[in-house]
Amino acid sequence: MAKYIYPAVFTKEGAYYSVRFPDLASCYTQGEGLEEAYDMASDILCLTLYRLEEAGGEIPAPSDVAALPAAPGEFVSLIPCDTLEYRQFYDSRAVKKTLTIPAWLNTMSERAGVNFSAVLQRALKRELHISDR
Repeated sequence: MAKYIYPAVFTKEGAYYSVRFPDLASCYTQGEGLEEAYDMASDILCLTLYRLEEAGGEIPAPSDVAALPAAPGEFVSLIPCDTLEYRQFYDSRAVKKTLTIPAWLNTMSERAGVNFSAVLQRALKRELHISDR
């Protein structure tokens, strides 16, 4: 889980822009107008990298944007992606975990009305150096 920046090639096709990422196979999209094309590019980049991370696949190094040629009607732009932010937004489903703590700690926590899930989430974020956004 990380922040990435990849070059994308935008091609104007009438009112639409098609977008492809030369470094990532099967990573392409399109949008009606430039703003939508950028939004769609960011989304497909995050989805592609998220899936690679989940599969334990190799994340290819991004090409140097200056080294990518652009044909007439094309331009190259950098697209940022934060897969941690993507995960937090698209994969926030709750999962049940079983844990073991000493009985005395359980008793004291229940008496104090501690929300075990909230405490565990805060502790895991702290342990993984993840800040709340």
